[in-house]
Amino acid sequence: MERKDHIDLLGGTALLLLSLMLGLNQVMIKVVNDGMQPVFSAGMRSVLAFVLVLAYALWRKKRLTIRDGSLVAGIVTGILFALEFISLFLALDYTTVTRVSIFFYSMPIWMTLGAHFLIAGERITTRKAIGLALAMAGVVWAFSDRGTGGGSLLGDVMCTIAAMCWAGIGLIARVTKMNRSTPEMQLLYQLSVSALILMPLAFLLQGQIGPVIRDLQMWHLAVFAVMVVGVVAIGFLVWFWILSIYPSSEMASYAFLSPVFGVIFGWLLLDEVISFTIIGALVLVSAGIVLINRRPKARAG
Repeated sequence: MERKDHIDLLGGTALLLLSLMLGLNQVMIKVVNDGMQPVFSAGMRSVLAFVLVLAYALWRKKRLTIRDGSLVAGIVTGILFALEFISLFLALDYTTVTRVSIFFYSMPIWMTLGAHFLIAGERITTRKAIGLALAMAGVVWAFSDRGTGGGSLLGDVMCTIAAMCWAGIGLIARVTKMNRSTPEMQLLYQLSVSALILMPLAFLLQGQIGPVIRDLQMWHLAVFAVMVVGVVAIGFLVWFWILSIYPSSEMASYAFLSPVFGVIFGWLLLDEVISFTIIGALVLVSAGIVLINRRPKARAG
């Protein structure tokens, strides 16, 4: 499919469903953390998703090669992928889904800042600057909330690091020879490298963050299976497909839905408290992201 300069109906629908899935993902991670050590579950997720994505790519006869100049960029994105999910999974041991939904999905902020310097045609305009200011104000406001809602500064920082890594992966996929790779190959780079990092690290860190198996029950495994198949094997393939077709800044404009869904799911499914600060920060971040990526109206004539 040829590259497009705006989000069409197909892209918008895909982004909406992906945002819903990603909003639910944080709930699933927090649930699985009760049964498995976070780094171990992140590593196992990469291992199993690698098998699924590889099987799909071979079945569909997708082009899988490291001889197109993408190897170094692929390894770097794999390292960022590992750091992203070490940070995210551990963060959910320390903080709530509602707070994670603010910090982790601040990704479009960092994506837009990076795109300004690295991608021609995606500069920060006055409108985008105002949007960035609003979104950053929301993040800072959420950081300042040290109330009794179950959050911690460590968890907040980890989520923000994860968001920056996510943005870095997206930018590398655009500005390096990795853009020659198929979405499947890009994901296989990340899954394979992250698995090689996360699995041994999970065992090395048992003295610091506990054994790899906690109070594991069958329903933890069921949620984990949905997370592997739905979010990683399917969700990330959709993410890279969208990134390869549509402008990254416009794509990011839909990401405001993910924190909204995340906060709602944290409240509905985990009975988390939604404070005034969280609501205010969510509004600022969401409004800022929309403003950052709003397309100017074409002038008549």
